[in-house]
Amino acid sequence: MKLIVAITGASGVEYGIGLLKTLKEKGVETHLILSEWAEKVIELETDHKVEEIRKNASFIYSNNDMAAAVSSSSFPIDAMVVVPSTIKTVSEIVHAHTSTLISRCADNMLKMKKKLIVCLRETPLSTPTIDNLKKLSIYGAIIMPLSPGFYGKPKNINDIYNFMIGKILDCLGIENKEYKRWGG
Repeated sequence: MKLIVAITGASGVEYGIGLLKTLKEKGVETHLILSEWAEKVIELETDHKVEEIRKNASFIYSNNDMAAAVSSSSFPIDAMVVVPSTIKTVSEIVHAHTSTLISRCADNMLKMKKKLIVCLRETPLSTPTIDNLKKLSIYGAIIMPLSPGFYGKPKNINDIYNFMIGKILDCLGIENKEYKRWGG
């Protein structure tokens, strides 16, 4: 499996970092795109260094590199996950504003009918944002708010991150035991 993982400047970059590490452990080929603001949020929210995060990816691209291999719909890729996604990125994807590598790759996923998972970490939501999310869903994207379940009785913040990482893996069809599943 070959995946694009895009991390934008939304709060909650730890979800993207954790997903990238998990995919590496599972031997999945990843193509990482970090937005400029993602790098700033990584510095503000975490103890991680950007270079350390990049080591978990198979390939790395600048969000401004419109000549990157992944910018073409002819590049063989299976799916894309935007985690976390900013509202700005959602808007760019919905309106096919392909001025960044992230929005260009997302547009490719939609036009090629490939899996696009958009993990929004924002609350509350404005009516225009809700409308954009509805449109993205109609266009074929999976909308995944970063809203963890608590039935597994998380013991710490990593349990909460792992719940969402497991749900993303579920959407990608990747077997995992990242979280305690509902048992009834």
